[in-house]
Amino acid sequence: MSGVERLDRESCYRAVKSRDRRFDGVFYTAVRTTGIYCRPSCPARTPGFANVTFHPSAAAAQAAGFRACKRCLPDATPGSPDWDVAATAAGRAMRLIADGVVDRAGVEGLAQRVGYTPRHLTRILTAELGAGPLALARAKRAQTARVLIETTDLTYADVAFASGFSSVRQFNDTIREVYAATPTDLRGRRGGRPATGTVTMRLAVRTPYAGRAMLAFLAYHLVPGVEVAGDGFYARTLDLPHGPGTVRLDIDDALDAGRTAFVTATFTLHDLRDTAAAVERARRLVDADCDPLAVDDHFAGDPVVGPLARRTPGLRVPGQVDGDETAVRTVIGQQISVTGARTVTGRLVALHGRPVDTGVPGLTHLFPDAATLAAVDPETLPMPRARGRALVALCAALATGSVALDRGPDRDDVRRALLELPGIGPWTADYVAMRALAHPDVFLPTDIGVRNALAGLGHDPAAVVAASETWRPWRSYALMHLWNTLMPPLPDSLEP
Repeated sequence: MSGVERLDRESCYRAVKSRDRRFDGVFYTAVRTTGIYCRPSCPARTPGFANVTFHPSAAAAQAAGFRACKRCLPDATPGSPDWDVAATAAGRAMRLIADGVVDRAGVEGLAQRVGYTPRHLTRILTAELGAGPLALARAKRAQTARVLIETTDLTYADVAFASGFSSVRQFNDTIREVYAATPTDLRGRRGGRPATGTVTMRLAVRTPYAGRAMLAFLAYHLVPGVEVAGDGFYARTLDLPHGPGTVRLDIDDALDAGRTAFVTATFTLHDLRDTAAAVERARRLVDADCDPLAVDDHFAGDPVVGPLARRTPGLRVPGQVDGDETAVRTVIGQQISVTGARTVTGRLVALHGRPVDTGVPGLTHLFPDAATLAAVDPETLPMPRARGRALVALCAALATGSVALDRGPDRDDVRRALLELPGIGPWTADYVAMRALAHPDVFLPTDIGVRNALAGLGHDPAAVVAASETWRPWRSYALMHLWNTLMPPLPDSLEP
């Protein structure tokens, strides 16, 4: 059954009548009499049942001739959580489209990353999301452009190229068609000024959102030179397709369940064409598309995770801004403490990372890329020789593309490829799947932290691990709840 066929009209209309925010980003409501499409929670008067159609993506609604509602801004919702849960070819393609792959490599490049022919991938996306890759990429460009127009002082030409449009004329025509307004209308009376390379945007997240727990995890694992954290914020360098950049995320709790909250992200980019890619990577780092109510409801009656979910509602699984970096950091962290892993990784960054001038104290390097580390003599790495050889072999596989962690290939295929590498066992492969591939259903039964957490909560670790299948399909979130009980208190400098 296709994604379009799964949109039961009665169920969708009930969500629209109740203005249920949980479905924002899952489907879109188009009204024939007005020619407008909205998010399910739009505060406008509920249209008649006979006058509405439902679409699985903003691009599908736009392709059907509808324009975005100016009141509820339906294209600004978090993405569908189904893309990560099911991890279908359509979902994997959507993540790559959001990262700007179509803008950089075209439909053929996208299809190659997902593992299909362009024609077959177009058929899959049309069946699942109601639009082909070009229409989906166009909708994403339009949404990025609208946010930049309304929240920055970039000139319209800068907005056009930062959003991925190939010309200012294409940008103008698309904005008029999608929003029934000119760029000047969207911006209002605020005039633009020349681009500074700094862009501030709000990343939509579903609530509840345990932002302080996310910040604590990122701060506890930060790598010197690449990441810094302070009172209410986390910042890091970014190695983007057209050049380096940085992002600062202002993160806090948003516990008012059932609404959309925002994480403020400030990007400083060498090339504004990397705006879409930087935004997508920041979104996946903070797990912005998760449906926390569905996750927490699943654990409601569980004697182990249920109390933890009530204690920290909306806990997320931290993602990543670069899959290769996550894999390298995971191998370095095998069988050593988090503090030890930070020290070793910091030394690796100082030796092999690319120095960058960010103007941010503490952000001095880009994380070393796989090709650079693949050429390093394992004997010179600051770690046991066996782990050094495993790290170099992993980086060689990443550099040649035999292992791809860009969320394009099938997760099971990636796991098998990782396990074929020397020194990569199930714990490493599964942790990489959880962090780099956004797998929501990973559990690490041999992890010492899991067993310590269970013992500290007064449970029998063996019995709980044996029964952990009941946590599917959200075992990654159960794992985070257990690890969260072991997190040290935030340093004084990070306390609110």
